Amino acid sequence: MATITSELVKQLREKTGAGMMDCKRALEETNGNMDAAIEYLRKRGAATAAKRADKVANQGVVEAYIHAGGRIGAMVELNCETDFVAKTPGFKQLAHDIAMQVAAMNPQYISRDQVDHATIEKELEIYKTQAINEGKPEHVAEKIAQGRLEKFFQEFVLLEQSFIKDSGKTIKDIIDEEVGRVGEKISIRRFVRFHLGE
Repeated sequence: MATITSELVKQLREKTGAGMMDCKRALEETNGNMDAAIEYLRKRGAATAAKRADKVANQGVVEAYIHAGGRIGAMVELNCETDFVAKTPGFKQLAHDIAMQVAAMNPQYISRDQVDHATIEKELEIYKTQAINEGKPEHVAEKIAQGRLEKFFQEFVLLEQSFIKDSGKTIKDIIDEEVGRVGEKISIRRFVRFHLGE
């Protein structure tokens, strides 16, 4: 068993923003392995998020982000369960980061289940036709179309987009991490993006 020093706990806390006791426990569980401890905390956040999915989140903030030059802006309503969490710096930073993501990446939907069936069918048909035009057999074209549909979701669904500040994480990942830290359900209720002249 590796010795878990306070310096190691501090390093993990700086990297993840998780609580001191959570960081210590993660390092103990992973025998002092920093990468494994980060993964442990991320999984714990996702598990907490799943447990709290049925809770009501009607507190929160509306956060705006205006890109330099004032040509692009975004507003996001981010909800949580209590006013206490809504006022924390971590929650406000999360809302700001999501507003910045919306301004930069122009998502069309919050989650995959908001994409209507007709749009999915149309995209699949386009991708399948493209694959056939590239000379792929029908059964292969079907698989290629499904793969390209996944890329469509990653591009246009906010929760599935790669986070602009850390491409190794999705927006869902950073929300789950905050859920793990605060122990409350957090959800994006709505967003709007403005582009001057559009």
